[in-house]
Amino acid sequence: MANLIRSSKSGCDWSVNELLAYHISVKAIQPEAFFGPGENPSLADLDPKILTAPAGAEDPDLSDSTARYLGYLDLAANAMQESLIDDFARETLHLLGFSERNHILSTRYIIPLTICGETQRTAQTDVCLLHRRTLVLLVLVEDKTLSNFTDAQSQVIAEAIAAFQFNNSIRESLGCEPLPSMTIPCITMSGTRPTFYLVPVTLGLSNAVATAQYPSSETVVLKCVTVMTHTRRASDGMKNTEYRQLALRRFLAFKTLAKSHWEAILKDL
Repeated sequence: MANLIRSSKSGCDWSVNELLAYHISVKAIQPEAFFGPGENPSLADLDPKILTAPAGAEDPDLSDSTARYLGYLDLAANAMQESLIDDFARETLHLLGFSERNHILSTRYIIPLTICGETQRTAQTDVCLLHRRTLVLLVLVEDKTLSNFTDAQSQVIAEAIAAFQFNNSIRESLGCEPLPSMTIPCITMSGTRPTFYLVPVTLGLSNAVATAQYPSSETVVLKCVTVMTHTRRASDGMKNTEYRQLALRRFLAFKTLAKSHWEAILKDL
């Protein structure tokens, strides 16, 4: 693996080759192990119609916010443009309270990436959560299968590495010590079906990417796929109300898990 070709690719061009070249593996684990005790949070704070109404419902009894969310879901579920899936992902994070005080959701945010000695490469998120001082707390990448094959999993890992580099540069500019490691919470969206990741990025991995080296230590990324084996068609995603409730619970559980890692990123600020 140490002899694999390493080139100065932007995050959108990463594939399995880059994961192998930088000694990164991905391990899928069950929800109870990934989320821990908080894997099944309550949805009681949401309007019940968000959980049960059809996507795109035009019932006049719906609240404006609920009708808006179901409209975004309908557009994403039948998307002919990837931007509609990005919009739905952002609305879901907003609905579930990710954009709390001092945290802002942004689409198409560009993070600089230093790779193979090249400082002008980037990793562009589809959606990300920013702290008010522009630290990157969470990144989301859509699986862009509408127009061409992409490797969203490899790309989101590249974005996590870029976020580590960027966050440490921001910390230093604010007079804080850079951190030797960060776990970056990440999400990929295949249509309206989310997969959740915890990407542990160390200074050793970041330096290996920056200098085109093979790290001696393996980086193990954990992921949890949101699936229901008995769902009629996987492509239905959150149009299926049972799957919708499962996915929204997973998003909420991930928010709690992600916060525990944001605390470290925001340390001393």
